[in-house]
Amino acid sequence: MSGRPVPPPAGLIDQDVARALAEDVGSGDVTAALLPDIADIAYLLCKEEAVVAGQPWFDACHRALDPDVRIDWRVHDGHHVAAGTVLATLSGRARALVTAERSALNFMQTLSGTATTTATYVDAVRGTGCVILDTRKTLPGLRLAQKYAVRCGGGHNHRIGLFDTVMLKENHVRAAGSLTAAIRAARQAQPMLPLIVEVETLAQLDEALGEGCERILIDDFDAATRREAVRRAKSAPFNGRIPLEVSGGVDLTTLRGIAEDGVDFVSIGGLTKHVRAIDLSMKLGPAP
Repeated sequence: MSGRPVPPPAGLIDQDVARALAEDVGSGDVTAALLPDIADIAYLLCKEEAVVAGQPWFDACHRALDPDVRIDWRVHDGHHVAAGTVLATLSGRARALVTAERSALNFMQTLSGTATTTATYVDAVRGTGCVILDTRKTLPGLRLAQKYAVRCGGGHNHRIGLFDTVMLKENHVRAAGSLTAAIRAARQAQPMLPLIVEVETLAQLDEALGEGCERILIDDFDAATRREAVRRAKSAPFNGRIPLEVSGGVDLTTLRGIAEDGVDFVSIGGLTKHVRAIDLSMKLGPAP
């Protein structure tokens, strides 16, 4: 992965962390209160192979409880690490370290899970030129965090929400009366926003290519129809100016073949919807 992904603004990360700490700590950590409030050290261990993501949230959890905590990262978000890797060492107040632990780990394990899954899909299409996209099927309240994790895994973001891209699907076409009418209404209403159009037949594909848009989503095409869609989109007079996206019903067993058919994008809801947390732990004491 080239470059380091840019996280959301610090203020939004702080809001995520404030909600997480409020639900976990509540009126106070009654167990941590049993510990002497002395300086201590800890380390963060990744117990399985993974792509790391979530450091800004991990840091913010600890700094919310101990502004003077020191966190020394040995890796960066987006790095692929082996099982048994020490990701970071910490030094701060003992009570704050253990109180922040679970919330900090919850962010790291969830976001690293998203990044690791994304990296698997990105590897599966390597060399084809196909780009892996996420979707809006994110955990409520963690959309920007999960979309950051997708970037850590080498994927790219689809639209962030309902506000930044116009996306015409079957219901919009039905309401407008035709695909052409829906496209023209969208262009008139939101001329400055990108327009993505979902098509269900080759006839609709021709219609969308003729009207123009930023991307066409081909829905539930079989392999032969998909390849014909690619041929039409890449042939004169369109010459590949409008990229094609495949979404829905895609998994690792079918992904490579779809990418090799020549589509430009594949969007995968499971990157953010089917989250398997990465096994991490934070322990007091010196790192092994």
